[in-house]
This record gives sequence, C-alpha cells and structure tokens, in this order.
Amino acid sequence: MKNQHEHHHSANAADEAAMAELLDLDAEVLHAYLSDVTAWLKEMTGDRPPRRILDLGSGTGTGTFALLKRFERADATALDISPHMLRHLGHKARDLGVAGRVRAVQADLGVAWPSLGPVDLVWAASSMHHMADPPHVLAEVFKALRPGGLLVVSEMDSFPRFLPDDLGLGRPGLEARVHAARDGGPADAASAHLSPAGFTLEAKRSFVIDLRDPLPAAARRYAQVSLRRVRAHLDGLLDAGDLATLDTLIDGDGPDGVLRRDDLAVRSTRTVWVARRP
Repeated sequence: MKNQHEHHHSANAADEAAMAELLDLDAEVLHAYLSDVTAWLKEMTGDRPPRRILDLGSGTGTGTFALLKRFERADATALDISPHMLRHLGHKARDLGVAGRVRAVQADLGVAWPSLGPVDLVWAASSMHHMADPPHVLAEVFKALRPGGLLVVSEMDSFPRFLPDDLGLGRPGLEARVHAARDGGPADAASAHLSPAGFTLEAKRSFVIDLRDPLPAAARRYAQVSLRRVRAHLDGLLDAGDLATLDTLIDGDGPDGVLRRDDLAVRSTRTVWVARRP
C-alpha cells in the first residue's frame, strides 16, 4: 500500500506527464502559429539575429525548438522548474538533432536566479502569469539580456475552444459555460510590469488561431487532453448535467467523444508582446 508521500509523488508524476503531452500536442497542432511568430521575430531582429536564446519556463521546449529552427546559428538555454519536463526536452532535442545547441537548466525562479550570462532573446510563453513575483523576474531578465536584446512574452487570451454550440447532447452552450467557470484572464498580467522594469515595448500583436476541417492529425487528441485537464477543476462549478456531458465528450472512444466527432475546431487567440532592453 502506498504511503501518502508516494501517492503524492505518483500523482505529481502523472500530472506532469499529462502536461507534457498537452504541450507537445499544442506545438504540433499550432505549428503554423509558432512559425508565424518566429518569422515575425526574424523580421524584427533584422541583421542582428539572436545567437543566445533563453526559454523561460520552457516546458517541453515548444519555443526552444521553434526558435532554433528559425535562427539556425543560435543556441538556447531551456529553463524550467520541472526535471520531468527538462528530461523530456532533452530527448526531443536528441531526436531533432539539436542536442548540441540546447542546455537544460532546472531552477525555481521564485527562489534563485541561475547565472546565465548575456543573452540576445528571452522567450516567455504562457509562463509569466505563473510567476509569483513578475517584477523580480523581469528585473532579472533585464540583467540577463544584452543592451538591445529582446524579451518576447506570449499568453493565451483564454483556454482554446473546440466544440460547436449544439453538441447533439446535453444543453447547448456547454463550452461557453466551461469558459465562464474557468477563465481568470491572465493575458495582460506581464505587460503592465514591462515599462517599470526598464523595457521599451516594441510591438504587441494578436495571433488568431481558427482551425477547421481538415484538422491536423493530432487535433482531436489535443481537444481530449485539453478538456480532460480543465474537467479536473470543474467539480462544483458546473451542474451535474454539464459535467456528465463533458465526461461523455472526453470518454476514450465513445461515439459522442471528441476523438470520433467531425464537428470540432481549434479556436484560440494568443497575444505576443516584444520588449527591448534599451
């Protein structure tokens, strides 16, 4: 029988494995968005492409690998609190043939900032709103960037949407009620701190993602994993009928499950801020 510590550890490991899968699916399904963002950054960096990149809260390396693909002479440091994520990232780096260009660093930025030396570009995707003390993190980013270097912050405006309004089961409007129950709206959390930290805001751009049939191959699994993740936090926030409908949707291979439906879409908006250290 597992003791409490072992149970907590295995639950954490399972949660991290599920999160790693979600991040990888996000990168696969939204590869066009990542390509668009990095192409835009290449235009902005012009004749001074970044050589040293820092991925802040790297997860499984979605940003790291997109940036290394776009900037072929760059190296990257992937920084994350999770050893599991960094091991996963290391395996991917080897699979992609870029292991020699990636250094993984495990650190809790709320406790201590590792010595990273000067970098040309810092990428922070869906990570700033998790920081307990954004002004402190931005002050450290400012110090790590060389003068003229860029900080790129991206956030999801809300959880992605996948479902039609009328599902043919349950009450219409389920996904709108899920969003109303869940969305805290962290999207602008970091932007207010950029100027006080000394950065100059160079650009802000919204990328609208609206994928319809034919969807990328991984899109249905992406919808299932995403909805399972949000379902874990909805007990007591939605009525029993809505929860039952959601459970039917995320069921492995039932006929009404998202893996078998042909009326899904992937809709999201991501806002990207580019700030420069003067």
